[in-house]
Amino acid sequence: MKILYLDCGMGAAGDMLTAALLELFPNKEEMVEKLNALDIPGVTFNADPSVKCGITGTHMTVLVNGEEEHEFMHHHHHDHEHDHEHEHEHDHEHEHNHDHEHEHNHHGHEHSHSGMHDIEHIVRGHMRLPEEVQKDVMAVYGLIAEAESHAHGVPVTEIHFHEVGTMDAVADIAAVCLLLHELAPDRIAASPVHVGSGHVHCAHGILPVPAPATAYILRDVPIYGGAVKGELCTPTGAALLKHFVTEFGDMPVMKTESIGYGMGKKDFEQANCVRALLGETEGATETICELNCNVDDMTGEALGFAMDRLLEAGAREVFTVPVGMKKSRPGILLKVICTQDVKARMVEMMFAHTTTLGIRESEMRRYTLDRRFETVQTAWGPVSRKVSEGYGVKRAKYEYEDLARIAKIHSMSLEELLEKLKG
Repeated sequence: MKILYLDCGMGAAGDMLTAALLELFPNKEEMVEKLNALDIPGVTFNADPSVKCGITGTHMTVLVNGEEEHEFMHHHHHDHEHDHEHEHEHDHEHEHNHDHEHEHNHHGHEHSHSGMHDIEHIVRGHMRLPEEVQKDVMAVYGLIAEAESHAHGVPVTEIHFHEVGTMDAVADIAAVCLLLHELAPDRIAASPVHVGSGHVHCAHGILPVPAPATAYILRDVPIYGGAVKGELCTPTGAALLKHFVTEFGDMPVMKTESIGYGMGKKDFEQANCVRALLGETEGATETICELNCNVDDMTGEALGFAMDRLLEAGAREVFTVPVGMKKSRPGILLKVICTQDVKARMVEMMFAHTTTLGIRESEMRRYTLDRRFETVQTAWGPVSRKVSEGYGVKRAKYEYEDLARIAKIHSMSLEELLEKLKG
């Protein structure tokens, strides 16, 4: 199984992720040409060598009409009735001064910041991207729009983006989505995200790091601060991680084939980079939670109802074990297996739908076989089959619903049908 692991020990930004992924390709120049062939209006990608703390990597520069757009004066409008200026410095990629006006002039040329409709027009109407990549780009922007909406207290339809709406950020997001499409990893994992520390100075006041939009996007993602003063994770970087990464934690066991270093602009005591490692792993692992509670005063029907609701809400497994409780009372141990992202919801529902007064939590590593579904054409029509493999094991199993449907129609038992399928 091909796995991509992103080391975000110095945060993440769009240009850093682009550069780190670019380094994983054997021919970087060819991939830069492919990025420049996307026909993003006025945009040119440049990849240059960069050294941080003795490590050589790549720094990506996006030129808009021949200049780095983050050097310009940006003006934005959120359809507020009041005007306010907003100056915001990112330690990785963008430095902007904002006041909330929609039209603006940069060195004799005009840009207008974009809402979701305008971004979609650029992505779907002007850029040469596969349909799947277009969907990824719009999904990432959807996360950013939701965060901006929450931070500014206005509907998503009224949001005109800050730095994430400029053409260099459109380029960063499209580049990361395309490069991941080309790499096609089966699994994407990442370290907990270092967001930096300190404050961001705005005309509204002094805001903490991570900035509100970034913090909102990174809900349910493990993050931490540290000795580094400044904003290490940008909204663009946060949204890309949130969309693509399926698990955050320690690096899994993997055979590394290539390593990429995507460098930020600034220098710190620690190498300012995102590191991407691409390789092979025997099978999938993930960190899961086991939530347990004991009950002795629920009917079987009530407990069954609770188990159904937990499964519908995203639990991986829900099951019961008979136990002996205090005063020799027979009871039930309810076990709920779930991922970190739905743990809080599971706890709420266990309290809501059971009579327990307390829930115990255990965190553990889960090893899984890689699974995929395939359709097999048979004499009785198509049948879906689940194939599982990894750790030297491969097995296949036909889906029960398809078998039951065919067996009923043709008046066969399941055993008889399975024998015929084997033949």
